Amino acid sequence: MAHGVPRGNKQVSEEMRVTSLTFAGVFLITLATLMDEILITRIFSVTMWYHFAFVAISLAMFGMTMGGLRVYQHPNIYGGAGAKRQMAGCALWFGVSAVASVLAQLFVPFASHPMFAMPWIVLSYVLFSIPFYFSGACVCVALTKFPEFVSRLYAIDLVGAASGCILLIYVLKITDAPTAVVVVGLLGSLAAALFAADGALIDLRRTATLLSATFATIVIVNTALAQKQSSLLRVTWAKYSAEPRPLYEKWNSFSRIAVDGDPELATSVITEGISLTYPKDRKIRQLRLRIDADAETTLTAFNGGFDKLDYLRYDIKNIVHYLRPNSSVLIIGAGGGRDVLSALLFQQRAVRAVEINQNILDTVNKIFGDFTGHLDRNPKVTFVNDEARSYISRTDKRFDIIEASFIDTWAATAGGALTLTENSLYTIDAWKLFLDRLTPNGVLSFSRWYFPELPAEAYRLTSLAAAALRAEDVTDPRAHMLLVRNLRLDPNGKLIGAVTILISKEPFSPTELDQVDAVSKQMRFDVILSPRVALDPVFAELSTTLDVAAVARPLHVNLSPPTDDSPFFFNLTPMRESFHLFTLDANGRVAPHLQAGRVVGFLLLLVTFLTFYCILLPLLRTTRKETLRSAVPHLLFFAAIGLGFMLIEISQMQRLIVFLGHPTYALSVVLFALLLSSGLGSYTTRSIAERGNDAKVRLSILLLVLLAFGVMTPRAITVFGSSTIAFRILVATGILFPLGLFMGMAFPLGLKLSTSRLDDLAPLFWGMNGATSVCGSVLAVSIAMNTGISNSFWTGFWCYAVAFGSYLWAAQELPAVPQTNNRATVTTDSLVL
Repeated sequence: MAHGVPRGNKQVSEEMRVTSLTFAGVFLITLATLMDEILITRIFSVTMWYHFAFVAISLAMFGMTMGGLRVYQHPNIYGGAGAKRQMAGCALWFGVSAVASVLAQLFVPFASHPMFAMPWIVLSYVLFSIPFYFSGACVCVALTKFPEFVSRLYAIDLVGAASGCILLIYVLKITDAPTAVVVVGLLGSLAAALFAADGALIDLRRTATLLSATFATIVIVNTALAQKQSSLLRVTWAKYSAEPRPLYEKWNSFSRIAVDGDPELATSVITEGISLTYPKDRKIRQLRLRIDADAETTLTAFNGGFDKLDYLRYDIKNIVHYLRPNSSVLIIGAGGGRDVLSALLFQQRAVRAVEINQNILDTVNKIFGDFTGHLDRNPKVTFVNDEARSYISRTDKRFDIIEASFIDTWAATAGGALTLTENSLYTIDAWKLFLDRLTPNGVLSFSRWYFPELPAEAYRLTSLAAAALRAEDVTDPRAHMLLVRNLRLDPNGKLIGAVTILISKEPFSPTELDQVDAVSKQMRFDVILSPRVALDPVFAELSTTLDVAAVARPLHVNLSPPTDDSPFFFNLTPMRESFHLFTLDANGRVAPHLQAGRVVGFLLLLVTFLTFYCILLPLLRTTRKETLRSAVPHLLFFAAIGLGFMLIEISQMQRLIVFLGHPTYALSVVLFALLLSSGLGSYTTRSIAERGNDAKVRLSILLLVLLAFGVMTPRAITVFGSSTIAFRILVATGILFPLGLFMGMAFPLGLKLSTSRLDDLAPLFWGMNGATSVCGSVLAVSIAMNTGISNSFWTGFWCYAVAFGSYLWAAQELPAVPQTNNRATVTTDSLVL
């Protein structure tokens, strides 16, 4: 056995020493882990259905917990002199498997039919959890085999993760996502080299250094190639179709855009709402701009003349321009610029186009500016890079028309779809704001898809419009609403269509209704709801009733008007339908309006099964019953804080995207503030012993902070909603910081208490914490989608209340005389640098 090294009143053996090299290694491995987790959301959103992207949080927690379970089941391998060797080896394999798993996803097609897609989801879940298995084992060894340093190691763990969410944003500004994955591999191999150096493991250090050099070379070379649009690592399959090399490709933290087509070739008009009366032989030059893989906009060739753009007069999305000529227009989602061209074609007075994605604006006005006619140079046009709702809340301008055409969330954000993809544009609160920013005779125009067999989105638009008008004290919403649809056959012969809803601040006049009827008759559109007519009685009911649920129940869809607390407009699946996984439509596919909810239902079942079968069951089998009985309060504590942390973290991501107005801001602020403050909170527990009242006081303060946060945050969001983005980020950080500070204390405080009696069960407690975190990542989304974000947060609050009670229970069972083994008590001079 190695000679002891005196540290104050303790003896720390050489093999249990932690130097700055190990601290740096933990920082890098956790930084790389967080980057990999976010990158998977980007990759999944491109290669699979966007709904699956949010599962990255779940699979990361699952893999890391499996790694912790491995440490628990093999203490002889991962403890003592072998600890640093295993940390180095796990970090090395993390880097290799992170790169390998993503490359497999890039080059293997995704199965589209539900019968094959579900097994593919399970396989992908397991495949992508492998890197997190190695990273979880590495971090578990650090936190459980060096208990003298647990507070500082846990702090470094959280600070590294917080840094990862910020670093990735800048990495994706320089290179593409596949190359960023190699950056993750590079960081993992560097961590392995540091661990190996700290343990004097020459062979592992050489291997890790060589691998680091290899990854670094790949990053440098492929970054240079990517900037020349010649990347060797690129997406070859998007969803279930082969992906040809695009004309132009650009990634950032919340999207990947790709431009396809031949700029010299005239083709048939690409538009969702073109009238059947438009001559089919007329063609124009245009390019497709795809966002991830499902969302799409169009770049239209423009040389200053409108003679070849007459098709825009035949587009149902532009019917609002017939009613309000010579107007000031605000466009939500500039996209490829076609809505801007439409406003210019109708000779509108001024056009202001708001676009959240700077890469799209650069592509339209700079990269392909010569093709699109440099619309940003037109004196009537102003482009704004901002989130539309955030911008509208801050501007004091009033507009005659506010228009949004097919603005949706088919591209996952960096925090993952269904974690951050709730669209804050489709809520009662948002539409009240839009109506407020209209001139007295202004009109709000939204366009969406129309599926004749069940026009669920059109129904929900009607429900939303009626609720927003009532909130503005309108007693007869139907008098202020018009819905017009256009039906056509898609290339497969299926009848689909587009619908435009117009909402006026003043009731539509008979002259305006006559004008809409005349244009619709000329274009062969259908007026499906107006003050005069309702082709479908459901639309009439939704425009007048207060009991939307009664109307929706026979249709098996959720048509309740979304609110900021439940902003999931595109989740049309009722809770009772969430687990009907294989109910298909007439074409053998899951109906589009049910996909999101059923994906969440399937994943909740999947993670629950995998968590029990792969984590909890092995833990129960390998632990003696007597030991388990004595560990019940400790297990309950770690289960509760794992579940509570995920519920609170994800609910705040969902809530703050509405407040901050940008998915990147929400992800960065929430993760950075919570993880950094949690790390500092953990650090402050380094001198707290397992006995005494200090820990109990801190945990009770945590409950008070959570209570205050839950009560005050909604009000703060309302009060500061129209402030500048910089100030709102400052407010959000200030709100989150004390919350994270005290939540970060719970794990090390619990671990100190538990290891004072049950030292050998530290990995078991890690495993339980991870198991509930896995389930919590999906459960938080499910609760928010079905009952609201606030309920998800308060469920997390009650989890921490249970944890506090469990801590008190466990503390009562401590023996009267302290054990001589004080391994979990850390003195201020215990860090060896």
